[in-house]
Amino acid sequence: MADDSWFETQYNNRLAVPEHAAIHARQVELSRRVRLRRRCYLDVRYGEGEREALDVFPASGSSRAVVSFIHGGYWRSRDKAELSFVADRLCDAGFTCVLPGYALCPQVTIEHIVRQMLKAHAWLYRNVQLYGAQPQRIVVCGHSAGAHLAAMMAACEWREYAPDLPRDLVKAVLAISGIYDLMPLRRTSMNADLRLDENAARVASPVSYTPRREVPVVTAVGALESNEFRRQSELLPECWPHCASEAIVVPGANHFTVLDALAEPDGVLFRMLERLAGAFDG
Repeated sequence: MADDSWFETQYNNRLAVPEHAAIHARQVELSRRVRLRRRCYLDVRYGEGEREALDVFPASGSSRAVVSFIHGGYWRSRDKAELSFVADRLCDAGFTCVLPGYALCPQVTIEHIVRQMLKAHAWLYRNVQLYGAQPQRIVVCGHSAGAHLAAMMAACEWREYAPDLPRDLVKAVLAISGIYDLMPLRRTSMNADLRLDENAARVASPVSYTPRREVPVVTAVGALESNEFRRQSELLPECWPHCASEAIVVPGANHFTVLDALAEPDGVLFRMLERLAGAFDG
């Protein structure tokens, strides 16, 4: 059996990508410029709890679909404002982009964060028309911890969560560089903040659930990511064969630069979102 150091090398992306701080700084600066240049509504409250706010970037022209992008950071760092750059070209392509925030571990648990995202997307369905978008066209996208949260949105039984919500509130999911079985994280240093025991890891793992409906779920991972992240990317196609239609490997990308493939129109992940939204265009 592998020791804890093996799990650390597989799941600690900052160790695997020494230049991660420079990549992060570039993304933060790009995001700052986007917020200054684009029409946006920042820190719109979806609840009264800690960090229960979201940023809305309306589409340029008519909105063809809503893309909710959930940021990563191992559920314990980063902020929605640092990822505004992903909205820029997507808005130009006709997407209304929404970036929800959430509280961070260790102040809260991952299960608490999942519940915050449920609340955020219920709010989105009820209110996004105020920003010129159609609530019947919501696609959820997430990176790293955000990919895990996006998958949990696919697994949600929305009518059971609230009777005014449709079963198909989430029309499709693009999950980028995510972890869908949280059990291995118990063997890493990150668990000092995540505080996962066996039961908490099971309850918060998307693979513990089976969506009742066939929501399209596409997973993606960078070609330079660890074997475990590539394995995790294959889990949803294996566990949700009625949902997971494709698993993408992004050439030349590590855990952090993989978002470049979402932020630019010639990126494979940008094109995938356009394909997922294509169902609304007919």
